[in-house]
Formats: sequence, structure tokens, C-alpha cells
Amino acid sequence: MTDSIARNREQWNAAAHQWVASGERAWSTDEFTWGEFRVPEREVQALPDVAGRDVVELGCGTGYVSAWLARRGAANVVGVDPTEGQLASARRFQTEIGPVFSLVQAAGEAVPLCDGSFDLAVSEYGAAIWADPYLWIPEAARLLRPGGELVFLGNSVLFTLCAPDADEPAGDRLERDQRGLHRVTYTGEVSVEFHLPHGDMLRLLRSSGFEILDLIELYAPADATDATSLDAGDREFTYITAEWARRWPPEEIWRARRL
Repeated sequence: MTDSIARNREQWNAAAHQWVASGERAWSTDEFTWGEFRVPEREVQALPDVAGRDVVELGCGTGYVSAWLARRGAANVVGVDPTEGQLASARRFQTEIGPVFSLVQAAGEAVPLCDGSFDLAVSEYGAAIWADPYLWIPEAARLLRPGGELVFLGNSVLFTLCAPDADEPAGDRLERDQRGLHRVTYTGEVSVEFHLPHGDMLRLLRSSGFEILDLIELYAPADATDATSLDAGDREFTYITAEWARRWPPEEIWRARRL
């Protein structure tokens, strides 16, 4: 267990109660949406057809993405997350709302599942920002069959560069260097995030055996409201304003195919 896995597990266990309500709302709808501004998949079209296919979600949290994929006809869905608190919520929602699928407690950097077991690996945040990409992306490649796809969403590079080191929303100035961008920590936070510049991510995907299919930048819809989060003291604060996210993309989706 790396220090970042241990730190993120500690943070997310402590915060698991904060995500129960949003997890329940997501489980209670069949519409697949992406990111903080809930952009519908029918508009984004980032996912392949999952009907009859085997799918793994890396960093599933409360498991709502896995639930959506199961409802879209995936033959086998496995949700993977290192945090027992989040997985407890996922199990509760499976019982109260359904459907039921497999859950595995493990970090995205080291998944105890067999090589070539899946046709799709997906992460909406999850491993995409909370696991070291130099470990989890080769691990995703190992889990996928040839021709299988990897689809993951995280914060955009621009948002990461503009996000201040405090509980304030991203602004219109650069707050950190792009050169050497990889491991990001914020003052007062136990957790560790990971973000790579586009060039580094492209090279990592290719060296891990992927071909790049698409890079989709997401913007806030015209009627969006600000995206908020909670700090360790359960205090809510805005970290992406809708105005900012209509001008610049706060999130991006990578699509790649296993060769």
C-alpha cells in the first residue's frame, strides 16, 4: 500500500457519510450522466455499447456508475474501491434499490482480478484522479481484453492549474506549474490527487498498450448551478462556479482502446 492509497482511504472513509444522499439520488435514476454538472451520456456519447459485455469500474465509490452500466445490459459488472465506508453505501443501495453486482475492496493501482477479464474499464473520478496514473492505467490495460475500451473522467488540466490551494473556486489565473504536474495535494487535506498534462497522459496511454480514441472536454450547461463540495468539517463550499465552467472545461473524458 502506497502512502497515497493509505491517505485517500483514510480521507474517504472519514467522508463516506457525506456522499450517501448524492449516491442514493444517483442510484434512483437510470440516466447516465458525467461529472459535477451531470452532462447526459446521450449528449456526450463516451461509452461503447455495454450490452452483454463485462465491465469493471475502478474507484466505484457508492457504485452508482456500476448500477447504471448494469441497467444498460452489461453481462457482468464489478465495482472496485479501496474504501470500506463507500462500499458499505454501495451494498446498502444494492439491497434497497438494486441491481446487485460484484464489489471488490481494492485500490485501482492493484486490482485482484484476472488478466483480460473485461471489455470495458470505466472511472468517473474514482481511480481517474485518486490513483497514481503510472500504476492504475497499466493495471486497467492488464484487466482488459484486446479491443476493450478504457473510459475515464477527471478534472481538466486547465481546471487543475487554476484551482487555488484553498477552499475557493477556480479563477482566471494559473495557480501552479504545468511542468512536472502529477501529484497534487491541497492545504488541510489528507487526500492526494493525481493529474497529468495531456502530453504525459497521451504517452502513458500509448506505452501501456492503448490507442487514443477521443478526448472530450465537458462544459457546464446553460442552466447549471455552481458545483459544491464539503471539507473535513462538513462545511459546504463552491469549487467550480457555473460561470467558470461555461467558459472553460472543468472536466475531461479520455477514451482509449486496448491493442
